[in-house]
Amino acid sequence: MSPADTVFTSGSVITMDPALAGATALAVTGERITAVGGEEVRELIGPDTEVVDLAGRALLPGFQDAHVHAVFGGLELGVCDLTGTTDLAEYRQLITAYAAAHPERPWITGGGWSMESFPGGMPTRQLLDALVPDRPVLLANRDHHGAWVNTRALELAGVTASTPDPADGRIEREADGTPSGMLQEGAVELVGRAAPRPTEEDLLAGLLRAQRMLHGYGITAWQDALLGEYGGHPDVSGAYLTASGRGLLTARVVGSLWWDREAGAEQIPRLVERREALRSGGRFRADTVKIMQDGIAENRTAAMTAPYKDACGCATADSGLSFVDPEALRGYVTELDALDFQVHFHALGDRAVREALDAVEAARAANGRRGNRHHLAHLQVVHPVDVPRFARLDAVANLQPLWAAHEPQLDELTSPFLGGDLAERQYPFGDLHRAGARLAAGSDWPVSSANPLEGIHVAVNRILPGGDLPPFLPGQRLDLTTALAAYTSGSAYVNGLDDTGVLLPGHLADLVVLDRDPYSVPPAELASLRVEATYVGGRRVFGS
Repeated sequence: MSPADTVFTSGSVITMDPALAGATALAVTGERITAVGGEEVRELIGPDTEVVDLAGRALLPGFQDAHVHAVFGGLELGVCDLTGTTDLAEYRQLITAYAAAHPERPWITGGGWSMESFPGGMPTRQLLDALVPDRPVLLANRDHHGAWVNTRALELAGVTASTPDPADGRIEREADGTPSGMLQEGAVELVGRAAPRPTEEDLLAGLLRAQRMLHGYGITAWQDALLGEYGGHPDVSGAYLTASGRGLLTARVVGSLWWDREAGAEQIPRLVERREALRSGGRFRADTVKIMQDGIAENRTAAMTAPYKDACGCATADSGLSFVDPEALRGYVTELDALDFQVHFHALGDRAVREALDAVEAARAANGRRGNRHHLAHLQVVHPVDVPRFARLDAVANLQPLWAAHEPQLDELTSPFLGGDLAERQYPFGDLHRAGARLAAGSDWPVSSANPLEGIHVAVNRILPGGDLPPFLPGQRLDLTTALAAYTSGSAYVNGLDDTGVLLPGHLADLVVLDRDPYSVPPAELASLRVEATYVGGRRVFGS
């Protein structure tokens, strides 16, 4: 065999294939892995081979994020970024400083604030008016299912006490009906459509900013969970096409085309056209359709099988929203499946999960198994009778593990208001795994950190990194191997990248080097692991 281009030696090569356990070396030629093993791999070292001495460090398949909003996250890093704190005083300082630093901007936009920072999760327009009285302000919350606006933004958008709530959202109001400054779900677009749109160059800059960050976390591929116009956000498809065409896209990306929930099956031919138009011939394609079936539990728009409770613990008449009629959903998914689209569901409440699984089941019955790898993201609540259906239907459970831990948004704004025994069914990762479900994992960044090592930490411990609270429903923990697989081979399966996610000869050399072997550290220290280098197709895209 000819000498390899790169040989990694003297480390822990975690292949994610039990047949290759205990490997210590790996060789790469061109874009692909050519050998995995032990000392015999050194025979592929030639005069021009780059030798990477792992010196006991770990080499793994590159991490893949099965649900992320990369361009939006990259854009937010360049505007008024409120992530990294939950302190209201800090929010005030950040907003004031940003507005002062950018007097030329007609709108102050950004986001990342946490609902736990405000009574009942509801900030007011008056708080923003005191900071920025003369310009409109539009700030998305951390989970991007709501936005905080000031009076000027409401005025410019024409949103008043007489403005009706949209079918898929809610305008929070003061006692006399005046909008309070908090918009939920589809109501965000009432103001968002009046805000300036980012330019194509802004979007490209956001993508490249995000790509640098994601590579720094060891991420080599992802599925962008929203390509299309939604909530005042622009379609980011062009940024991917431009980056791919200019040779700037170093990651492998699958795009999820947004399903307009105000339309029906008449949009499907347009989705087919967009799929064809977005075949870049490079590392980007868009052969997935994203259907958002419900909202989130914090604002009671997640669709549940039992009604929410009120502040006194009594049952209400509200059990959340199904954004797409469940019967119609079955027809839509059956048609999309027949056209070989993958369907990527947002399904957070247990009723939405059931409705999504019913749709997958209808498609399977009508079309047979076509290998389209449908997946359900978020899965905050799954009814026990639906847990075994994932394996039976080969529907992938797409987990966001970082959310499965005690923190104020969960403990104060969610769990006390879940009816029946729903609070004890949250993030049932262990049950899904034991029932044979295929698991993938993602971050939903910028909703939460994109760092897979933090997600793996929570999946294994059910405690936030550095947290001192008890584990959240500890019976739902995953073992380390299963958590790693969700972020590697599991997400590779969802992304249709079958020659990634496992370190095998012939597979693409998408790799991550960690400073230590994750099996060598106590579970409570998993989040302390650090990425030292990331490779895509054998080329280093992060690290020195």
